[in-house]
Amino acid sequence: MRTIRTGWNQLLVTLAVAPFVIPLAVMVGRSVGGEGFLRNYGAVLNRPEMLTFLRNSVVIAAGTVAVTFVCTMLASYALAKLPLRGREVAFYLIVAALTLPSAALTVPLFINVRNLGLYDTPWAVILPIAALQTAFGVFLARGFMAGIPDETIDAARVDGANSFRVFWYIVLPLSRPVAAVVIVWTFVSAWNEYLLPLLFLQEVDQQTVTLLPSYFVGQFQADQPKVFAATVLIALPTVICYIAFSRFFERGIMAGSIK
Repeated sequence: MRTIRTGWNQLLVTLAVAPFVIPLAVMVGRSVGGEGFLRNYGAVLNRPEMLTFLRNSVVIAAGTVAVTFVCTMLASYALAKLPLRGREVAFYLIVAALTLPSAALTVPLFINVRNLGLYDTPWAVILPIAALQTAFGVFLARGFMAGIPDETIDAARVDGANSFRVFWYIVLPLSRPVAAVVIVWTFVSAWNEYLLPLLFLQEVDQQTVTLLPSYFVGQFQADQPKVFAATVLIALPTVICYIAFSRFFERGIMAGSIK
């Protein structure tokens, strides 16, 4: 009986994973076709724009993670533990932002970016992505922080700690699992963003690595093996980031969803 149950569980896991693994396997397989592994990946790595695009993506991803992390953790702490009037209303307004599709915000974002003089700068991509990711981060982190015992915070206040010291020395260290979720999720979103860099970064020296595959697409045909090779290289940093934070990521997802 146990063997049958294990077999069914294995089958269900395989069926759940297959939709994600099969496209990845096809992408890797296509990337070594045509002229072969060395020529395809060599052509991508030897593009003169490669280092510039990589640097820009690192700057945008790091800036987005920093802005999102600070705003998310501070807002979550305030909405979970500080006696603020109307904090429930503020929380639900933030969560309501999750229902807005990013494509619907393209025109307002474009107008604001132009009016603020941020067009063709990294901030034109960092700030919109950070704003969108903060809503999800607050939704997750606020539930986690609400589960931190109030007695611990009250004891710190009795010892003379103000709100910021309570946040820095107690709440933030206890929130490392959900903080890892915020970092990984934001980094993946910022690194893989395609639409905003395409719209807001017109100068070649400002563009990101997600636009690199388009350089292997001509007017009438595309060099598909090199496009897939570029896609594989773009995906590597996100895979490495998840592996590095996987232990905290899984704990944070579970804790945030339960609480």
